[in-house]
Parts: sequence; C-alpha cells; structure tokens
Amino acid sequence: MPAVNLVNRSLVGAAALVTVLASGAPASAARHVNGGSKEPSSSSSNANASGQDLGVSAAVKINTDNNAKGPSTGPLAPVTNWQPPACWYAPTYSPAQFKKIEEHTWSLESTGYQWDAQQRSKYADGKPYKDFNKAKAGKGFWWTSDVNRSFPPGWDSCNKETFWVDTGKTPPVPAGQAAATPEDLAHIAYGFVHVPDTKVTLAPSGATKVNLPTWAWLNKADFKPVSVTATLANYHISSTVTATPKSLKLEPGTGDADLFPSSGICPLVNGAIGSPYETGDANKTPPCGVTYLRSSGSNGPFKLKATITWQITWTGTGVPGGRLPDGSFGTTQDVTVDEIQAINR
Repeated sequence: MPAVNLVNRSLVGAAALVTVLASGAPASAARHVNGGSKEPSSSSSNANASGQDLGVSAAVKINTDNNAKGPSTGPLAPVTNWQPPACWYAPTYSPAQFKKIEEHTWSLESTGYQWDAQQRSKYADGKPYKDFNKAKAGKGFWWTSDVNRSFPPGWDSCNKETFWVDTGKTPPVPAGQAAATPEDLAHIAYGFVHVPDTKVTLAPSGATKVNLPTWAWLNKADFKPVSVTATLANYHISSTVTATPKSLKLEPGTGDADLFPSSGICPLVNGAIGSPYETGDANKTPPCGVTYLRSSGSNGPFKLKATITWQITWTGTGVPGGRLPDGSFGTTQDVTVDEIQAINR
C-alpha cells in the first residue's frame, strides 16, 4: 500500500497523529488528523512542532457550534447499513504551501534519504510534477486525504498520495471514496454530529410500582435540532447537516412489562415526546410509558434503555440538499420496581 502524504507532516510526534502502516514508508510519514477527535475543533493550527508558521490549514473545516456538547452526548449511529465516510480527499495546498512544507521536512532529514529522494523525484524533478507545479499557481490545488477517527475501521483506506487537480477538473478519487462535492461534505459532517443522551423523566416519583403505569417523557427544551457544517474554503462550498428528534424507543430491560404504545416507540408530537405526569394521572394510560409486571427484586434495578431516532437533513452550496439516513443514539438508566404493599385491617 503506498504511503499517505502528510497534511502538515512536520507535526510528527504530536498527539493528533495517526501512523500509516504502509510498506516502505518511514514512521514520520504519518498523517496529521484535522478534526478527527470526538469533539473536533472548527479551526486548526498553522504551526509545526517547532513553532514555525507553515501557512497550512485543514482542507475541510468542521464547525460544531450548534452541536450537542458535554459528557452526556454521543455520535449518531445510522439506522441503515450506510456509514459516514471514514476518510476523504480534499484540496489542501497551493503550490507554494506544498513546496514550503516538503522542503522544510527534507531539511529536518527526519524521513530518511530514500523517502526524501522519492518525493523530490515525484514533486520537484518532473516525475511527473516539476517544482511542485508552481507554474500552475492559482489554477488548481494539491489534494490530500483526511480522516474521521470516530468511525473506524476504514480511516486508512484513503491511501492515494498527494496529487494535483486543475480547477474545474474532476479529481481522480478512487470509486466509493468522498471528494469535494456538497453531498460529500454533508456525508462528512454527518460523522461529526453529536446528540444529547436520552435519559427520560419517569413518574410518579420514587420507585416504580408493579402493575401501575409509569409515565415517560423527554424535556422539550433539551431536545432541539442540532447541526454541523463542513466547509471547503478553497472551493467556497459548504454543507450543513441537521439532526431533528423524531421518536423515542423504550426497552424496559425485562420481558415482564407492558409498553405504551405497545411498539415501545413514542413519536414526536407538537415538538414533544411523551407527556409530563400530573396529579390524578396514576390510573390513566400514558401516551409514552411502561407498566412493570414484577418487582426488580434483589438482583438490582432493571436497565431501561431509551433510544432517540433523529431525522437527518442537509443543505449545501448551490444544491437543495435532501435527506440522509436517520440516526439513533440511546442510553440506559436504572429503574427500581417495588411491590405494592397492602395493609390488612
């Protein structure tokens, strides 16, 4: 497998590096990952490990300002077999930027004589590129790969070395791998959407009772649409993905329970899922809830799982956008169920 060229190779040894396991590639030919953490930044550093400004930024910028934040959040899992791309290609450098980075790396002699000689031959000596394509400045970009480490495996499948694409030309990206269209940017943004956890409010308060309905609902204020935008500044295009809560699925943690509705799927109605419990509702049927038919006993509480399905839409520069596969994210919570104590007089 050919080595993947760097987006900021001089940051070798930094924590944000992923080693490319490529035959014949030196250890320092690792890829710098921009925005690959679970909570990616919407900007990137232009300085190398020694503090020298190399004038380089991430090819695709991820803006998560309207994303869910905090420890009680998680990435969406598509409800189909579709997955966001684990890696993609994008225009990253001008000729001057690429030359500056490569020559600086060679001056450090950190990638070894053989590797440096191969790169000089390819990008500087005319086999096939001459002087980093400086004669084409303003007429195209050097393209590299980038990754989202939140969706392995597959982040290392974009193994095409840095290549040149003239403005207006279709990039020679391998089939099935993302490039730089608005739809591709939407797919990339999908992989960075984080949504809040799904801890539901249960009532009546206190321990749940056997054979009495337990009402379940979500706080409307906590479940608003969230969005992420992916921008390709070099081409002046962007796409925004928006996740909107659609329904709640309850799984009581035991087969000895009745669900409301019977499917266990509570739809979004007028912007809310379920209805808050009010005094006097104890014997009513909740629009969303569960009745446990036995106590949780000495084995500990039941694990109630609540999973939200989110509807995913996208819009992009110059295109109407559309739908992407729904995503889901769920969490569990403990539910203690007690027997009703009867008093004989």
